[in-house]
Amino acid sequence: MHEAEVEGIGVGVGDDGSNVPAVVLAARGEYLPIIVTPDQAQAIQLALNGEPFERPLTHDLLVEMITEFGGAIDGVRIDDLADGTFFAKIDAERYESGEPRQFVFDARPSDAIALAVRVDCPIQVSDDVLDLAGQPPSSFDVGEIDDDS
Repeated sequence: MHEAEVEGIGVGVGDDGSNVPAVVLAARGEYLPIIVTPDQAQAIQLALNGEPFERPLTHDLLVEMITEFGGAIDGVRIDDLADGTFFAKIDAERYESGEPRQFVFDARPSDAIALAVRVDCPIQVSDDVLDLAGQPPSSFDVGEIDDDS
């Protein structure tokens, strides 16, 4: 497993030529683009920017509920890729009678990443996933920010 950082939200081109949002992770010197819905892209971007929403979004609500029930999200893993679909796990724990109890939840990668950026926990990506879908940073067209505007 390799620690990953969210590089940001990008835009790719779908099979039909339409723009599709993708969260881009950086791990093992490669970029891993994961296609997400526009709503998921917005949820991740808001958390990355630290922008509060007027009412709790689903991920904010889930974090609040987990915390209120004495739990914590320890990390997320992007650990499988099959037929073009990424799979993720959320590692969590809760203390019961002073003893930690570990939990693992299956999740969509977009949900796992949206939670991870909210609680600032590690995101890990498996070698197998990076071997199948990782791309060199040079294959991405990253626009330059013009400070003169």
